[in-house]
Amino acid sequence: MARLARRDRGSSRQVPGSEGALGPGARREAATGREAPSHEGPDQVASEGQLGPEQFRGVSRKELVEDFHLACVSRALDDREITLQKQSRVFFQISGAGHEVLLLALARSLRPGYDWFFPYYRDQALVLGLGISPRDILLQAVGSAEDPNSGGRQMPSHWGSVRHNIVSQTSPTGSQCLPAVGCAEAARYIASRQLPDCQAFGDEVTYVSLGEGATSEGEFWESLNTACRLHLPVLFLVADNGYAISVRASDQAPAPVSELVAGFRGLAVTKFDGTDYFTSRQKGAEAIARIRAGEGPGLIHATVTRPYSHSSQDTQAKYRAPEELALEASHDPIDRLESELVAGGVLGAEEAAAIRQEAKELVAAAAREALAAARPDPARIREHVLALPEIADPGEPVAASASPHPADPSGELVDRGEPLGIGDTIRLTLHELMGKDERIRVFGEDVADAPEDVVDQVEGKGGVFGTTHGLQKTFGVARCYNTPLAEANIVGRGIGQALRNLKPCAEIQFFDYIWPATHQIRAEAATTRWRSEGRFTVPLVIRVAIGGYVRGGSLWHSQCGESIFAHMPGLIVMFPSRAADAAGMLRAAFRCEDPVLFLEHKHLLRQKYAMDPFPPPDYVVPVGRARTARAGSDLSIITWGATVQKSIDAANKLAAEGKEVEVIDLRTIVPWDKEAVARTVGKTSRALVVHEDVLTGGFGGEVAAFIADECFADLDAPVRRVAATDTFVAYEPTLETAILPQVDDIERAARELLAF
Repeated sequence: MARLARRDRGSSRQVPGSEGALGPGARREAATGREAPSHEGPDQVASEGQLGPEQFRGVSRKELVEDFHLACVSRALDDREITLQKQSRVFFQISGAGHEVLLLALARSLRPGYDWFFPYYRDQALVLGLGISPRDILLQAVGSAEDPNSGGRQMPSHWGSVRHNIVSQTSPTGSQCLPAVGCAEAARYIASRQLPDCQAFGDEVTYVSLGEGATSEGEFWESLNTACRLHLPVLFLVADNGYAISVRASDQAPAPVSELVAGFRGLAVTKFDGTDYFTSRQKGAEAIARIRAGEGPGLIHATVTRPYSHSSQDTQAKYRAPEELALEASHDPIDRLESELVAGGVLGAEEAAAIRQEAKELVAAAAREALAAARPDPARIREHVLALPEIADPGEPVAASASPHPADPSGELVDRGEPLGIGDTIRLTLHELMGKDERIRVFGEDVADAPEDVVDQVEGKGGVFGTTHGLQKTFGVARCYNTPLAEANIVGRGIGQALRNLKPCAEIQFFDYIWPATHQIRAEAATTRWRSEGRFTVPLVIRVAIGGYVRGGSLWHSQCGESIFAHMPGLIVMFPSRAADAAGMLRAAFRCEDPVLFLEHKHLLRQKYAMDPFPPPDYVVPVGRARTARAGSDLSIITWGATVQKSIDAANKLAAEGKEVEVIDLRTIVPWDKEAVARTVGKTSRALVVHEDVLTGGFGGEVAAFIADECFADLDAPVRRVAATDTFVAYEPTLETAILPQVDDIERAARELLAF
């Protein structure tokens, strides 16, 4: 379903001017909800009986009247939503007042269904200019099931439209900047390769907007860094209304953002008064034309007003003086545009008033339709969290035939009967998958072999654990490349690429440093399918080295923490413990249309007990399917990761005394195999949950709770857990041993349960 959605998205993108394209006329007809407004047309007689000029200040009368009308529609939408919010028929409201003429002017140079858009919540006039109707905006505001963006799941002013390439918006400020850069990065790659199931044009622009307050966010600066370094066609719009809720811009930064970004080489900065339609139209068009011509990214810093409070939960009179608010009201951009059009003879005063009234009536009618529209069905709230690929159970893996691996640059046999470690298996699996699918790109810190000018002279690095060695040499720097040392940048760019139907593989070097990327993983990636009701998906694989038992890693290179990510609906979490599963699960990860966190335990990468012959390409592990690592009948141990082998070792000790312990390797944490756990508990009537993460809040608590809730009648003893102490992992080896669960700890807990 997700793949179909992306194909539909691609099929709607046509060159403006071609049949079916979303040209300016079509998009404004959609926004106004009618075909020919009575006040449009160069031959319309003004109220004074004079013919209006066909052009005024270089802009056609038709476009001027259209944009004035849409500005009035946008303001009327704000006013109507505020009224409905007070009546508890809209549950939140945030306005775009004061930004209207700037956004409508820019929309004239942008192409819906061709360019890509990552807007923010004040961009109501922009989406109207791109073709979103007032009815659709109000359907979202009232939370209707007919809301074409999210079906009542998104807040008002959280735009999204597959047809128009408006990516479903999130609330965190500035977080959209990195996916926008990844989207532009993907466009260049797609255009150069002409990939199937992907579409890009040579001169498309990626638009991303934010307020001046959001420029304080680190993700904004990381996105500028990459956009400039890669010379990407990104338009950054900073709409500066002087406030971030109640915080003045002067309290945010030492200088205006247009000055702060001056050091970014290759970034064209344009600053102007965004309340002036004609300046916005001219300078905005010039800035966009420059980007479209391939001259690199641009930033527009436009000053605007905020005549209304930040949102329905804010009252700006509490922190802005009456004189300041009065001054702001006197600079209202819609009033200014009206005055200029009347003074220029484009409109008569009565005609302008009629347009305002008509906009209010149009919005009132749209509101009546939205309020009468269907409400969402609570029974469907679990839909579109994940859509797992259908994969048949391949059974136990068998070795691949003894022949050169097609993607191994060494040409050596991948199986001469000797098993491979997890690290080598991951490396060969990546070679295999990249050889089959040109959409896969691997990137992160140190993942490439070497700089291009020396890559043929050196062995190459390929990651700190060697799992990406040879990928750059085999597939080129466009498909395996290094990124800045910035985890949010790595994941955020991957999200943008995934939205374009690529299959990005982002690597986080150590789990201990994943936290800067958590915002992107949780807010941008994991929520995408659900918040858009399945219209957008993020097929991103995030590979992460995790875990301890490494002697000397300390708390900076030894932590687990998978339970934190298990708490994020929409994210798949995989954690293989043996080489064959690493291959089969990584193959499955790249079949997923949702983000996958693929955890690679550092201690297991080269352990002999985790080795397997390299499985054939058709060995793919179904997502969420556990395996029985050791059969038994007296006690069940449910575990994953590095504690799988430790549990087997403990079980083997007990077997010498006639006690047979079954060990279940969950393999996937989200979704996890509840049926397998229920089966083993029903078989043995005793359960011990073992994991490397800390005890408190560890995922084992979820497994134990399930057993207590769903398998209570099968139990002959309490459910027990073995985990790390509620501390960090220490540097000194004896301390690390005391902190992390060991074989003796597992054996002792198992004995106690068997004796109960």
